[in-house]
Amino acid sequence: MHLRSIVRHRTVLSTSLRILQSYTPTVTNQTHYHQWIMQNPVGRTSIPIRRYLATNVEQATSESVSRIEKHHFQAETQQLLHIVAKSLYSDKEIFVRELISNANDALEKLRYVQLSAGGEQVDDDKREIYITVDDINKTLTIKDTGIGMTKKEAIDNLGTIARSGSKLFLEELKKDKGTNDEGKIIGQFGVGFYSAFMVSNSVEVITRSYKKDEPAYRWTSDGSGSYEIETILDDVDRGTSIRCYLRDDCIEFSKEETIKQIVKKYSNFVAAPIYINDVRVNNLRALWMEDGKSIKEDEHIEFYRFVSGQYDKPRYTLQYKIDVPINVRALIYIPQYKPNIFDVTQEADVGVALYSRKVLIQSKANQLLPRWLRFVKGVVDSEDIPLNLSRELLQDSNLIRKIRLLLTQRILRFLQEQSKKDKAKYQEFYEDYKLFFKEGIVRTADQGEKEDIAKLLRFDSSREEHGSLISLEEYIDRMLPEQKHIYYLAGPSRELCENSPYYEAIRQKGYEVLFVYESHDEVLLMQLAEFDKKKLKSVESELETDTKKDDTILEGDARSLSQDEANTLKQWILKQYGDKIKNVKINTKLDQHPCIITTNEMGAVRHFLKTNLLQRNKQQEIYKVLQLNFDINPKHVLIKKLYTLQKSNNIDLAVMLGQQLIDNAMVTAGLVEDPRLILTGMNKLLEKVLEKY
Repeated sequence: MHLRSIVRHRTVLSTSLRILQSYTPTVTNQTHYHQWIMQNPVGRTSIPIRRYLATNVEQATSESVSRIEKHHFQAETQQLLHIVAKSLYSDKEIFVRELISNANDALEKLRYVQLSAGGEQVDDDKREIYITVDDINKTLTIKDTGIGMTKKEAIDNLGTIARSGSKLFLEELKKDKGTNDEGKIIGQFGVGFYSAFMVSNSVEVITRSYKKDEPAYRWTSDGSGSYEIETILDDVDRGTSIRCYLRDDCIEFSKEETIKQIVKKYSNFVAAPIYINDVRVNNLRALWMEDGKSIKEDEHIEFYRFVSGQYDKPRYTLQYKIDVPINVRALIYIPQYKPNIFDVTQEADVGVALYSRKVLIQSKANQLLPRWLRFVKGVVDSEDIPLNLSRELLQDSNLIRKIRLLLTQRILRFLQEQSKKDKAKYQEFYEDYKLFFKEGIVRTADQGEKEDIAKLLRFDSSREEHGSLISLEEYIDRMLPEQKHIYYLAGPSRELCENSPYYEAIRQKGYEVLFVYESHDEVLLMQLAEFDKKKLKSVESELETDTKKDDTILEGDARSLSQDEANTLKQWILKQYGDKIKNVKINTKLDQHPCIITTNEMGAVRHFLKTNLLQRNKQQEIYKVLQLNFDINPKHVLIKKLYTLQKSNNIDLAVMLGQQLIDNAMVTAGLVEDPRLILTGMNKLLEKVLEKY
């Protein structure tokens, strides 16, 4: 038998004997223990038994260790260690992520060393991470089969707070070999290891370097400002084992299920296999790092369900990679399900998780996407994202804004492409998620971004059948040559819009009109203001501008009042209702309606009334505030009757009719939130008309 095997077997037997001597099993677990021994005989060289014994080395005797050396942390005081271990991290479970990241670094360093050495091989080429939990002794052990450390490296890397072994390794690697493959090293700071002291009374590190003839070392500390290091003469596997002796208030980290959930949350995509009590737990692949063409649909579904926590399927999938000017890898999903009221609320978090080199940094990275894109699910990974010392919070706001802009623009461009690729599918998606787009336009300050979002909007059109929606780009493509603006009309329904006196007036010009039915749509279009250098104008505002002066009445038109008669009626109306309207105009574009109310920015006026108490108890003051214009149709029978009445002796009826026409026009304009306010006047008018009957 090989000498190394003889030494290993002797060590296994002696260590097993010490474990059995120090452990007296109960009747219940004694049978289980003997069954485990029979299934895992000491003579086997399986990784699990070797690992268990290698990571459970007892306090060595004087025959197996050298003299214990005591050191103080170099120039980093006890107070600094306290800050790092007790205050730097917001969540205690983060320490598991940090230790696994360090273990993965050690494995990658070993691989780099092998490659840089021209193919030099080590005795055991396996690169794995093993986690052992012991809830009886309240310990957690994380072991890797990586590069390990010499005594000097252990003192330098573990004995100096904020010294980054990974960073120094990368600098040396670049200096010697000029490699570009350094991105897989996760560690950026030298404080990750010290996070173990958040949960531990003491920490024990056993390490053996990959270098030949290097012995193993044990490093121990209780985090009080000093540490001890000693040489272990027994045979120990290559790599580093970190054992945490947990505090009483942190014993949940000695539970297998707890550690399994933490690993799946933060380190599920670490390249190295991670075993917890000999069972591999990180089985998902980091799809965002792979070639999109090689990923199958069922793999996308499984991954989407993992990152989103939903059980539906992705409706759209976007994989995005860029190296310049910023390194970004993103895998974005748009859900199939229709968002509910809790998804729409602005308090909901963004559904994108932030990773750095496959390690979770934030499960809800609200800074990487604007709030209105919170319906998006997926993963963003970047080596360039600046993190604070604890790798939890984002820094460098300028760089974050650039990443945010890149991701937002790419998602918008992707959705625009999908809207043209499959219009029916996009329209179904739009009906489910349009509120988010509208919110984006209202919340975004940048006009360019507003217009990019507006490309995703869809509208009912006067030229299309109801339900056949068009985009603003399509509207512009078919504008009349002399048309300068994009016109829209707000109303409760298409039927009311088509029968609106405002639409009747502009339809004569042949302009296409967009119909919007929600009250917030009007605010949305006012916020957008323009699109592709074309102003967005409500039909009401266009009529107010278009009728600054009276229309000319054709002479000899028997259907209409004459110009003089219309002017006389104008003066009478202004005299009778001057406290309600500021101007009266003749409008010959009207056909089926007797009159309309116009004012500057009608949509803003409606919004003001809906959000102001003026509407409820001070109706008369509305007229003073709004500065209304009253347009009359000289061809309509009611206007002609009003002229006749005001010339006769029946002035009371004329006044009541005029008031009712103004009230009706206010209702049509949407300026009377509660129509019941005008019922009294209408009833009085009916009584007056029916006096003779």
